[in-house]
Amino acid sequence: MKKPAHSCAREVGFVFQSFHLLPALTAAENVALPLELAGREDRARVDEVLAAVGLSHRARHYPRQLFSGEQQRVALARAFVTRPRILFADEPTGSLGHATGQQISDLLFELNAGSGTTLVLVTHDMRLAQRCQHIHRIDDGRLQAVAQGAAA
Repeated sequence: MKKPAHSCAREVGFVFQSFHLLPALTAAENVALPLELAGREDRARVDEVLAAVGLSHRARHYPRQLFSGEQQRVALARAFVTRPRILFADEPTGSLGHATGQQISDLLFELNAGSGTTLVLVTHDMRLAQRCQHIHRIDDGRLQAVAQGAAA
């Protein structure tokens, strides 16, 4: 039996390297968008995930008013707001400096552990990959190696 698209959207979250925040929406509105698309309004949940990423005080700011690390934290909050079963993260720290990337990485794994969400992570950063349970290395489109990460 097929599930409706909106049902699948609640079960899958995405974090992109380039954030993909809507510039005309505030941080809170960007975070609320997946809930609205699923036909739900839950301001308390939006406030909860913004607090979890340390951005309650920036909820009314637009993406252009946020630093890149703050924009990525908004993207993380948006990805986790629906409590997805699985989250795909494509280079979630790739466009960030080392210190900010480390903060985002720590936050990603904290949210992952707290929610029980399965995390599928694409990265070139082996320090980030080592934090995962399983590492699958792909080279030239082919699976080259499978290893256990430090979290295994």
